[in-house]
Amino acid sequence: MIDRRDFLIGAGAASLAGGGALAAPPVQKARYAVVGLGTFSIGQILPIVRDCRYSALTAFVSGSPQKAHDLGARYGVSRIYDYADFDKIAENDEIDCVYIALPVGMHAEYTIRALKAGKHVLCEKPMASTVAECEAMVASAKAANRQLGIAYRVHFEPNNLEAVRRLRAGEIGALRYFSGEAGFVADPAYPPHKWRLTKALGGGGSMYDIGIYALNAALMSLEETPVAVSAVYSTPANDPRFKEVEGGVEWRLRFPSGISAQGSSSYSYGYATRQRTFGTEGGITLDPASSYDGVTMILQRGSRRETIRAGDPATQFVAQLDGFSQAALANQPHRTPGEMGLRDIRIIQAMYKSADANGAAVAI
Repeated sequence: MIDRRDFLIGAGAASLAGGGALAAPPVQKARYAVVGLGTFSIGQILPIVRDCRYSALTAFVSGSPQKAHDLGARYGVSRIYDYADFDKIAENDEIDCVYIALPVGMHAEYTIRALKAGKHVLCEKPMASTVAECEAMVASAKAANRQLGIAYRVHFEPNNLEAVRRLRAGEIGALRYFSGEAGFVADPAYPPHKWRLTKALGGGGSMYDIGIYALNAALMSLEETPVAVSAVYSTPANDPRFKEVEGGVEWRLRFPSGISAQGSSSYSYGYATRQRTFGTEGGITLDPASSYDGVTMILQRGSRRETIRAGDPATQFVAQLDGFSQAALANQPHRTPGEMGLRDIRIIQAMYKSADANGAAVAI
């Protein structure tokens, strides 16, 4: 209840402001240079910035000047850089953050250059191609006293978050098992798929690109560090698409508690992104789990099944970008920091080491 004294103080303040309601203070926004204007940036990142509270677009970095200027006209961005003059962003005080949306093989170089330019960096997943690159990225962020985040957007997707909340609340009992499948049929004639089939640009294979979703979800659910991993390749014989990367990986993680998690990653089967978590009293299924929309959760206890929609999956991009903006503005760690990306690449490299050894277990 507001008493008379509080009311009069509020009314007096409003009067001093000109007789109307007090004007809200302006919200500080982190200003971004987006590096890489491919299908993902154009379709998913640029359109959502208008809905962000703490984020704004300042600059584009692209190897296609015409595309950059056309998009600049659409989004009110006048600062255009190419890859040759990228380091000049250090001179631009209107850039606080850099969003790296390049092919994986270019992540480490441009992340490190952006950090050295004094900018915070949100880098698309996977973080990089190797553990050494990830370690260099983390070290560069620390040296520059800047934040480095990895764009694991499902950590901001309401249905994934609700699944984890229910798991933590014990709604399916004690956690015992996790499985996850993630894949699609790679089409080399489609440019966004073509570079994924090239090892140097794609980072290494399907686990880096699509399989990392299920791996990251397993670690998000279990809250343990695995002690060993085993994996095998599942590549169609004589398929010309897979000269540089594998057609698929099947993997299993072992954890100190005795729980196991398994999954598959593929460029060979139809689109799938499914996660299943089983406990002593029930299970939670997300299917699809990491799509841009349509994410759906099913909670099962005994014979009872309940379909739950905790929120609109489309909000995950805004929440992720604003989450990083707030972390950058406060210079505090992001929810999905570089250390998380490093952890996942370390595990993925162990998976490939195991698969190269026909499934032999590899300690982590």
